Amino acid sequence: MADTPIFPRPGLASQLAAQILHQSPTSSSPSGVFLAAPRRTGKSTFVREDLRPALQAKGAVVIYVDLWADRHVDPSELLAVAIRTEMGRHGHAVQKIAKGLGISGGKVAGLEFSLDRIGIGKDVTLVQALAVLSDEVKQPMVLVIDEAQHALTSQAGMDSLFALKAARDELNSSAHHGLRLVCTGSNRDKLAMLRSSKDQAFYGAPLVAFPHLDKDYVAWFCEHVGLSAELAPEAVWALFEKAGWRPELLGAAADSLRFDFQIQPADVQERFSAAVAEQIDAAACETLRVVHALTPLQTAVLRVLADSGTQYRPFEAATLEKYREALSAAGESAESAPRVDVTAVQAALQALQDKSLVWRAARGVYALEDVSLREVLAA
Repeated sequence: MADTPIFPRPGLASQLAAQILHQSPTSSSPSGVFLAAPRRTGKSTFVREDLRPALQAKGAVVIYVDLWADRHVDPSELLAVAIRTEMGRHGHAVQKIAKGLGISGGKVAGLEFSLDRIGIGKDVTLVQALAVLSDEVKQPMVLVIDEAQHALTSQAGMDSLFALKAARDELNSSAHHGLRLVCTGSNRDKLAMLRSSKDQAFYGAPLVAFPHLDKDYVAWFCEHVGLSAELAPEAVWALFEKAGWRPELLGAAADSLRFDFQIQPADVQERFSAAVAEQIDAAACETLRVVHALTPLQTAVLRVLADSGTQYRPFEAATLEKYREALSAAGESAESAPRVDVTAVQAALQALQDKSLVWRAARGVYALEDVSLREVLAA
């Protein structure tokens, strides 16, 4: 079977690749480039299918890692695995690492040296591994970290970010061939934590709003959708905006019509519009079902967090009062309202994490798991 067609964005990929690899004494991009876009808007597909080939075409070695590939594995290990995998493709680099450890003739798959010895707290640091790899390939390297904010959820993940900063500083010196870091994320507030404070590894790195799919995508979708009648691109564009520029909602709506063998061509456009609206409502309803199952205090904590954004201070006296106000606004009387103190709020936040509504960094900073939840609560 032919591969599923993917909407190409070569122009955007080429522009981004040029900026990522650009060297200028006045640019902060060597610190890393951060791309933020809501979840399920095509960001990861673009990174894999368009940006990676564009970087390779400009002479870069690309190492890609998705920190959500396995959420049960520590982000530091996922990063190390990606670097080990690239290292394993270069036998001379492996031998040089092995020799540095006093092991003669290190084999890529032999007993003398195991790539598992590369990583945080291991025999070979990430800095050492990347430096040797840079000398071997003699090309600039780009480490693309998808859902990079997940590194903040563990101490080892945070340590890996500082190790990558050290590697970036070393490889961007005249002794090596350069290292660029591209970090993507689905939550701008979370991603900003990686570069907005002086104690973070990538302080000052540019944070860019990743462009959502445009009318060219909608025209491509209408051309390839394969329904019994053509769709009007302008009408589909209006639906796409309402769907938050999420292509999977258009695809799911089209599938519901594709398997309706009784539909008449004259009804396709109207039925497609109704199907997209159903997909939008279904996505919101699934979230609301979880929200409606929360306890009063969990709901109050969630609403205050959503309203506060990056200014959320979970345990301050003023915030505790906001929880009480939210409970009162929800109809809880002073006599029946649950106790609001630090212990109760901690338990509520833990429950919200367990339900995948709230995300917590290792340093105790909280944010919504998915920014679309704020819109659902507001509605």
